[in-house]
Amino acid sequence: MLELTCAVIIAVALNIYLLLGGADYGGGVWDFLASGQRAERQRELVERSIGPIWEANHVWLIAAVVILFTAFPPAFARIMTFLHIPLLLMLFGIVARGSAFAFRSYEARHDFRRRWGTVFATASLLTPVLLGTVIGAVAWGKLDGRVISFSVFLTSWLGFFPLSVGFYALAMVAFLAAVYLTVEASEADLKEDFRRKALGSAFFLGFMAAEVLAVASFDAPEILHDLTRTPWSWILHAVTAAAALGTMAALWRRHYHWARLLAGAQVSLIIWGWAFSQYPHLVKPDISLYEAAAPPLTLQLLLLALGAGSLILVPSMYYLFRVFGKIGGPPIR
Repeated sequence: MLELTCAVIIAVALNIYLLLGGADYGGGVWDFLASGQRAERQRELVERSIGPIWEANHVWLIAAVVILFTAFPPAFARIMTFLHIPLLLMLFGIVARGSAFAFRSYEARHDFRRRWGTVFATASLLTPVLLGTVIGAVAWGKLDGRVISFSVFLTSWLGFFPLSVGFYALAMVAFLAAVYLTVEASEADLKEDFRRKALGSAFFLGFMAAEVLAVASFDAPEILHDLTRTPWSWILHAVTAAAALGTMAALWRRHYHWARLLAGAQVSLIIWGWAFSQYPHLVKPDISLYEAAAPPLTLQLLLLALGAGSLILVPSMYYLFRVFGKIGGPPIR
């Protein structure tokens, strides 16, 4: 039970990271794709929306990595060994994105702002692709500890399925950001801009979901089986589809707060569908969460530390979001 609790907490941390940090990456996507007469105003809205809180959202990714390292050392070692190339590139992307965002915010010269903006937008595009590719590689089943050679550091993640999951993750964060920005925008014309972007990205997200399933049918058939093997999985897919249709209906009728809620539910259901399909494995094909778990005492101490830390983290995050008006009304002056 301790092992399952730790695994669930990792999934919760990744879920929150994608809903918050993922939307920040999506903001960079729309910064890159800003066009038309309102392009600069769109970029200003993106910057204004993510500026106060973007750095804090990485705490959830850090929490997931630390829990994996502490609670499931063999799984951590396998992932970090076989996937060190995309993980290192992802780390570079996170650092480059954050640095460029900060430098652009304080740069007075227009040409330098544009250059930093290019770095910010490019890193925002590549980092979620790498994150999705890592998740796809973990599920793909090519991280076989019995086969060690230099080539596996590429073949373990450079495949149709992991890369398709990577671009699926990119579509997901762009979709989230567009929906969130319909709420963040105060001007009617910007709301309409991001409403159209949100509807377009919702259709593209559905297309990418179908593409991932199609690729899985020939490149990872066992994953397709895991996603459809039990009655609950079909129920989960049905609820996810209902959330997707509800999001599009809310956007069409301009109920933006409802759209944000349903979009968050849709993405969360996708993440939990993946997590349930992985069970009981942490890393396919041969590392289960029960076999990889640290000693019970270690897990107990970890859970106690997480409980104590959450007493500080959760109120702090709530206060941060409340101060900048992300939840509970307008910003606190």
